Amino acid sequence: MFGVKKMKYKSKFGFGCMRLPLKDENNPQSIDQEYFNEMVDTYMEKGFNYFDTSYAYHNGMSEIAIKKALVERYPRESFLICDKMPTWALTSEEDNEKFVNTMLERLGIDYFDVFFVHNINIPWLELAEEHNTFEYVKNMKEKGIAKKIGISFHENSDLLEKFLNKYAKDIDIVQLELNYLDWEDPAIEAHKCYDLCVEHGLDVYVMEPLKGGVIVNQPEEINNDFKELSQDASIASFAMRFCASLEHVKIVLSGMSKMEDLIDNINTFENFKPLSEEEFDFLLKEADKLRENLAVPCSECGYCLKACPLEIPIPEYFRLYNHHKVQKESNIYRLYFDKLADEKVPASDCTQCETCIDYCTQKINIPKELEKLCEHFQEGFSPYGN
Repeated sequence: MFGVKKMKYKSKFGFGCMRLPLKDENNPQSIDQEYFNEMVDTYMEKGFNYFDTSYAYHNGMSEIAIKKALVERYPRESFLICDKMPTWALTSEEDNEKFVNTMLERLGIDYFDVFFVHNINIPWLELAEEHNTFEYVKNMKEKGIAKKIGISFHENSDLLEKFLNKYAKDIDIVQLELNYLDWEDPAIEAHKCYDLCVEHGLDVYVMEPLKGGVIVNQPEEINNDFKELSQDASIASFAMRFCASLEHVKIVLSGMSKMEDLIDNINTFENFKPLSEEEFDFLLKEADKLRENLAVPCSECGYCLKACPLEIPIPEYFRLYNHHKVQKESNIYRLYFDKLADEKVPASDCTQCETCIDYCTQKINIPKELEKLCEHFQEGFSPYGN
């Protein structure tokens, strides 16, 4: 179940480029290029070299930032780049080539080291099959445009099993949402999904090892549990070690916007120690506690935003909700809730259309949770000034 093997774990630390440092937190395209360059230099100097991006990250600016920080400053053979087909945006078979050419141009490269069909779920799998995307990506590998191919996957094990029974022979990798909070979660089924990949002989790459920051933003009780276990190690380091200790995991991505987070990850992987069985059991117990404290298990991936016709900033609301549940005595989150409603779209504007539910990687009933969220913040406090 929890196989650990002596390997060169240093190579497992991947730089996820979905949450890069910004000059303006309200503008995902405002990447702080100079700061990102410094992070890339630090990462590369330590011998790490795997970068993960997507056509969609930072509204297309992630790829351009990688070109400036990496491609224009380092030899091509010194780094590996993974990119992803924007499955949700496919409207015709011709779109496959159009998007791939755009990605290659943005990055300034002529091949991908790894290429994924992005976020396979029920609606987007249908789009990919309708527009022959899997055949196109298979041809990319045959032509050398992609060295390895696969999918990124956020759905449950039933869909993954059906997919792998049909396509496993044609792919090399499955990128899974995998962390100790989701390992035994019945909605995410990370453990079952991992086992399916192993059964089909596929490498596993890990995304969301910190579940979008949920794992490191914990209540004081859980923080104290970790301090008792280790005064020096960060909660993030335990989460990264959980993923990297799994035998068939080849890459663990971390989306970093701060140098201190990068340094912490470097320390974890430079001096890597596989989890002991005792530590493994400890993390699963802490996962149970954390689930009890979370208002909503949102990973802030943002896919719901692509589906919401009103463009309600759903992940931002859920972040405030989670923080306020942990720190009920603080009014600051209620004030931010008010500010968010004024500057963007009030959570109460949700029409319950449920379009977002199919796109949620965490299987959250978003309209229902938005309703609860509004009730929570309106208890003894009127966030909209009513």
